[in-house]
Amino acid sequence: MNLLTLAWASLANRRYTAILTLLTIAISVTLLLAVERVQQEARKSFASTISGTDLIVGGRTGAVQLLLYSVFRIGDASNNIRWESYQQILKQPSVSWAVPISLGDSHRGWRVVGTTPGFFEHYRYGEKREVHFAQGKPFADLYDVVLGAEVAESLDYRLGQDVVVAHGTGRVSFVNHTDKPFQVVGILARTGTPVDRALYVSLEAIEAIHVDFVSGVQLPGRKISAEQTRAMDLTPKQITAVYLGLKTPVAAFALQRTINQYRGEPLMAILPGATLQQLWSLVGVAENALTIVAAFVVVAGLLGMLSTMLSGLALRRREMAILRSVGARPHQVLALLVLESGVLTLLGVVAGVVLLYLGIVVSAPWVEARYGIALGLGPLSVQSLKLLAGVWIAGLLVGLWPGIKAYRDALADGLSLRI
Repeated sequence: MNLLTLAWASLANRRYTAILTLLTIAISVTLLLAVERVQQEARKSFASTISGTDLIVGGRTGAVQLLLYSVFRIGDASNNIRWESYQQILKQPSVSWAVPISLGDSHRGWRVVGTTPGFFEHYRYGEKREVHFAQGKPFADLYDVVLGAEVAESLDYRLGQDVVVAHGTGRVSFVNHTDKPFQVVGILARTGTPVDRALYVSLEAIEAIHVDFVSGVQLPGRKISAEQTRAMDLTPKQITAVYLGLKTPVAAFALQRTINQYRGEPLMAILPGATLQQLWSLVGVAENALTIVAAFVVVAGLLGMLSTMLSGLALRRREMAILRSVGARPHQVLALLVLESGVLTLLGVVAGVVLLYLGIVVSAPWVEARYGIALGLGPLSVQSLKLLAGVWIAGLLVGLWPGIKAYRDALADGLSLRI
């Protein structure tokens, strides 16, 4: 009987303990691989939060700050863009389309974005995926509002419901535009991006709710009704940022330089993809923390196997002694224990990979709908294979301790009487 057959028979004889140890290793390996897979897909998803947009233009500030408030709705713009400057940008021959946005108001803590219907036509995320409507349609009337999926779900809003916008971006506001309520006409399908966490109205609507405000303060005694504003000129005076799509991507650098050197006011144009990578380098530190946690889980599983093998040696003293007495050499006893550890670890690794793919099949639709992370059933990456090889080698090394102990003590300990 060769050592592999003997190791398998030994594990089968202790099947319940072996199965529990195998499951421990499998679950820890699944967690390690899942963290690595989610990191890869999250990085790809993060990098494609906005796609198909060649440039984002805003008031001169830091590139990351411009990206944060224009795409992620985090923070506020230090400077806005005059409407005249926006018109000059539109005249650039390389510009194919432009989507202006205006920020500064909110509803129960959710950002309100003033924009044009072109936002729903041109905004892309992921692999240039379009924004779709789960219900309703884009805004058409002055007081129409479209809700992001997360806003609608969180507030349990439906089509036709009235929405009152608050002045400012805080969760609590003492100035509400109650005299100019909006009506929900559309709810966007979930994208897993910041699009889900905002309300969308027209640029003219943003002007309409502020016609009786000066420098952010409502003038006392100057109330202009919702119907009166319809007859007014609601051309925006300024906007917060502009998404630009170009006729050819190679023109991006030339137009970026032109905008950055614009003499009318200090402006800044950024390449969304490059700035997203820069931002990920700042927030992606959490990747390492997750990997470390998953690695400690694997170590805990291997230590559990070591503990089981060491405690099992006391029950296998006679087995080891009999093997020695029938001619097994000391190094064969050592090899048997290492082989058992290796077989158990290998089975745990295989089971962990199977669990990973089963988990992806079950959770992928929900994860993509909720977080915008597409978990594919693609092959394991080179990094994952290296991790698995490392786990298996670690499993072999774990078997050395009980193997060496059995190597040294099997015959003398097994045949001696203990009182």
